[in-house]
Amino acid sequence: MQMLQKNRCFDGEQRIYQCASNALKGESKFGVFLPPAALKGEQCSVLFYLAGLTCTEETFAIKAHAQRLAAQLDLILITPDTSPRGEDVAQGDHWDLGIGAGFYINATQTPWAEHYQMEHYLVEELYALVQAEFPVIQDQIGIFGHSMGGHGALTLALKYPEKFKSVSAFAPICAPSQCPWGEKAFSNYLGDDRRVWKQHDATALIEQKGALFAEILIDQGLDDQFYSQLNPDLFEQACNKVEQKLSLRQHAGYDHGYYFIQSFMDDHLQFHAVQLKS
Repeated sequence: MQMLQKNRCFDGEQRIYQCASNALKGESKFGVFLPPAALKGEQCSVLFYLAGLTCTEETFAIKAHAQRLAAQLDLILITPDTSPRGEDVAQGDHWDLGIGAGFYINATQTPWAEHYQMEHYLVEELYALVQAEFPVIQDQIGIFGHSMGGHGALTLALKYPEKFKSVSAFAPICAPSQCPWGEKAFSNYLGDDRRVWKQHDATALIEQKGALFAEILIDQGLDDQFYSQLNPDLFEQACNKVEQKLSLRQHAGYDHGYYFIQSFMDDHLQFHAVQLKS
C-alpha cells in the first residue's frame, strides 16, 4: 500500500492510497479520511462510501463535504474507486458500462470477468486492508453510497450483514434488474439469466433475506433527472413486506447530483454514528 497524497482537513487528514489487488488484477486507488482521533491512534468507527457512475476515489472527498462532521463524530471514511482501471482492462461503449461503472459485483462474462471483481475486492481485500492498516473498531463498520453506489451499498449490506452494521443511500438504483442501467450492466457482466441478476438486486434481496437492520435510510430528490431508473417505491414495498424499517425521504426540488448529497450528508453521518454505536 502506497500513500499518494495527504491533505490536512478539519484537523484530520484526507489521503489517497494505491494498493495492488489480486481481485482486480492490477493497482487500485482508494481515499481515506482520518479524523483527528484516528491520527492520535484512537479506534474509530468506519464508513465505506460507494460512488456512482463515472466517479473515482476522489469524487466524494471533493464534492460531498463530509469531513467536517466526520471529524467531530470520529468517523473514518473509506472511498474506493468505482471500477478496475488500466490499459488491459476492458472498456465499455458508453459511460454507463466498463471503466467507472463496475456496479460493485463480480462479473462472470468475457471480457469483464478478468478484472471486474468489485464485490470481492471490496468485501474481502479492501475491507481486510482497512482493518489491518487503520485504527478501526472492528464491529462498527457501515456502508453508504450514491446512485450505482447506493445500489452497491444496499446489496453488499444485505449480502454481508456480518460485515456491515449500518446502511444508507442517496438516490440508489433500488431494482437494477428492472431498469435500463441495470439491465445493460447485468446482461454484460452476468449474462442473460435474470435469476442471477436478482442476487445483486436490493429489492429482490430484501424480499429474500428479510429484515436485517434496525433501520435503513434513503434520501431521494423528486427532481432527479434519473428518477425512472431508481425505483425507490419498489424497494419500499419490499421492505414493508418483510417489516424492514425504512426511512425513505423524498425531497422536492432536489436532483441527482452532489448538491443534493451535500444537503443531507450530515443526516447520514449522524444516522450511521448512532447505528454503529447502538
